[in-house]
Amino acid sequence: MNHLLNIFSVVPIQYYLLVSAVLFCIGVFGVLFRRNAIIIFMSVELMLNSVNLLLVAFSTYRNDASGQVFVFFVMAVAAAEVAVGLAILVAIYRNVHTVDIDELKNLKW
Repeated sequence: MNHLLNIFSVVPIQYYLLVSAVLFCIGVFGVLFRRNAIIIFMSVELMLNSVNLLLVAFSTYRNDASGQVFVFFVMAVAAAEVAVGLAILVAIYRNVHTVDIDELKNLKW
């Protein structure tokens, strides 16, 4: 393995940290400031993918595959969350004809 080029000699781990932090902040701002439920789901996925990027980067940096294995579990949970969330949104849209979060506050008991 010594003859292979290490990715961190080309791109330092600080760049992965920076890109992941920027992606996570974009996701947080999307959740906090957008009112469309689909955009909120996309922002949550963006935050999960930024964490996945960090897990893979640190896993590669430490030469340990446990972080990359954990990414598969995070992706499986995220896929299930999207499937259930979109099913709920489709059911709500059929009844209310909107996916605006402010309009959905009227659905409280």
